[in-house]
Amino acid sequence: MRRIRLTTTDQAHLEHLFKTTPNRRLRDRCQAVLMASRGRKRAAIAQDLGVHRTTVRLWLKQYQERGVTGLQIHWAPGQTGRIPETLAPTIQAWVKDGPQGCGLDRANWTYEELATYLYQITGIEVKRTAMRVFCQRHAIRPYRPTYRLSARRPGEATGRSRRTGHVKKRTIRSKAKLLLHGMTSLCYGDPSAFNIEALGNQEDHCGLSLACGDNIQTD
Repeated sequence: MRRIRLTTTDQAHLEHLFKTTPNRRLRDRCQAVLMASRGRKRAAIAQDLGVHRTTVRLWLKQYQERGVTGLQIHWAPGQTGRIPETLAPTIQAWVKDGPQGCGLDRANWTYEELATYLYQITGIEVKRTAMRVFCQRHAIRPYRPTYRLSARRPGEATGRSRRTGHVKKRTIRSKAKLLLHGMTSLCYGDPSAFNIEALGNQEDHCGLSLACGDNIQTD
């Protein structure tokens, strides 16, 4: 392989690409060409970059044949997806109508259920991951929540407040019953049954006076 000789323009272009590209592999290739143009041996370049000497030889050969374009990384297109792109509107309609619109007894779609339904309708068997990738590529969201959050109206009590008020009313009724039981016991000569400490403070039962020394009158 003949030695690489760079013009001032080519060297400036490679140095700019080396400093600005975010691709580490392309940066290594530019560096290999720059080092080879300064007379560095391929074995030393491979050792500095941590690659095989044959790899450096291929990089230099590609640059000599096609320039900077030969240093670009070209990825293989990969395997074609099993779900045809023409089915995107159909799957979108399934998601929009929901499982019940397709005759299924479910509340919401999942990727796995969409893949199963696709196999039942079209005979195309795919996994959950393939369906997820297809839906994300076409901005399809299979899960649609059925609940809705609404703001609390002014003056409306929260659930905790309603529960607290209910418990408080039950407590007042219980203490009122205990008070009536104590009054009846006093009238029939059983003062020990009247337990004032069990009733608590007189502020706990909405104006029922239980302080010591109050007169208790019964019919």
